[in-house]
Amino acid sequence: MGDDRLAVWCAGEEWCPVTATATVIGKKWHPAIVHRLLAAEPLGFNALQAEVGGISGKVLSEALEDLEEKRIVERRVVEQKPVRVEYSLTDLGRSLEPVVAAMGEWGTRHLEDAADPENAVEAVTDR
Repeated sequence: MGDDRLAVWCAGEEWCPVTATATVIGKKWHPAIVHRLLAAEPLGFNALQAEVGGISGKVLSEALEDLEEKRIVERRVVEQKPVRVEYSLTDLGRSLEPVVAAMGEWGTRHLEDAADPENAVEAVTDR
């Protein structure tokens, strides 16, 4: 697992693993992207944007670049006509499955039901 480890800046601090993990998936759209790729990968850019929903192309592109840099997502050019790009999770990205599942379980248990019109809050997007 040595090569899969990500650099941290707070070595030795008891809270470091939590903080370091949060920097990997803590940005607004990162958990949703990982969640959708766990459910169905590989996905092209437009398919991923449709799966995530509510995310602009610019924000998705920036998030994918950040997740690539962190070695969570890999980008592959498919040599077909027309040439297209597919995104999938790396082994490191797939290892986030229990984290994302736990986030979903926590949300199901502790957040109000958005299907109930009285509890629904209009989503804010980056468009």
